[in-house]
Amino acid sequence: MNKSNYEDLPIIMQEYLFYISSIKNRSPQTIKEYYYDLRNIFRFLKRDKYNIKTDDLKEIDIKDIDINFIRTLKPNDFYNYLYYLTDEMKAKPVSRARKISTIKSFFNYLCNKEKLLDINPCVDLETPKLGKRIPKYLKLEEAHALLQSVDGKHKSRDYAMLTLFLNCGLRLAELVNINLSHIRKDILTVIGKGDKERSIYLNKACMEAISSYLIDRPVDGVIDKDALFLSSRYKRIGRRTVEVIVKKHVIKAGLDPNKYSPHKLRHTAATLMYKHGKVDIRALQQILGHESISTTEIYTHVDNEEVRRALDKNPLNKL
Repeated sequence: MNKSNYEDLPIIMQEYLFYISSIKNRSPQTIKEYYYDLRNIFRFLKRDKYNIKTDDLKEIDIKDIDINFIRTLKPNDFYNYLYYLTDEMKAKPVSRARKISTIKSFFNYLCNKEKLLDINPCVDLETPKLGKRIPKYLKLEEAHALLQSVDGKHKSRDYAMLTLFLNCGLRLAELVNINLSHIRKDILTVIGKGDKERSIYLNKACMEAISSYLIDRPVDGVIDKDALFLSSRYKRIGRRTVEVIVKKHVIKAGLDPNKYSPHKLRHTAATLMYKHGKVDIRALQQILGHESISTTEIYTHVDNEEVRRALDKNPLNKL
């Protein structure tokens, strides 16, 4: 973790981010989210405590916040913050839940690891109940249309990326971090959340797409020589670039770019494997790299034909 990226935070928060990066092994994206959350939370708390007259939290400098300020915080201060998120910011439950998770993690660190607090003011903060949502995904014919839409200068690269998303259910971070050395014959080693390794079998479609791309992949002048997917600058392709590429091809395929992102392609892979491939839920869990089977179970509720047939067989259906 590069501490210079978080210099607008007080030292105590920088040390916390370093702890969850180096000891807890959280991903760079998770570190960034915690950074944004802490900055927003303590800008609000400082404004609230000192009655600073501004509607723009970005104007508030929190570098001077120390453990003495933190020791003055009471449960009600955090309830005020949650009210602000709900009433003023109109934050969705999932956003509020993540911020509560950040608050609790930071204060657990202060209490249990650094022993800087005797009482944790956040211990009774409740996380909003999140209803399970059916994931958005491409239907089989839409997935075909997306793949067929790929053209342009980087056709083989873009096609290979989309093929891996749609066949292997990779996360965006997993795809951009693939190295050539991670591929051994038809086995891809993926570094997933929490730096956990898993192996994914590359089917015929993936193998052919990667082979075609490797013929076109630049060799001379490449900066990140082991990176599988390269940008036009011969560096490892970035997350934002992949998001833009996916959006471009989604539009070309005549699909809604506001509905489909790289993560929705991961949902598509999981849904198509479960629905059409009849893949066992445990096997699907391993492919997707889910720690808990309950996370994978969301795909069992998607367009379940067995449930549809069961309802059709209801004798009252024929009245």
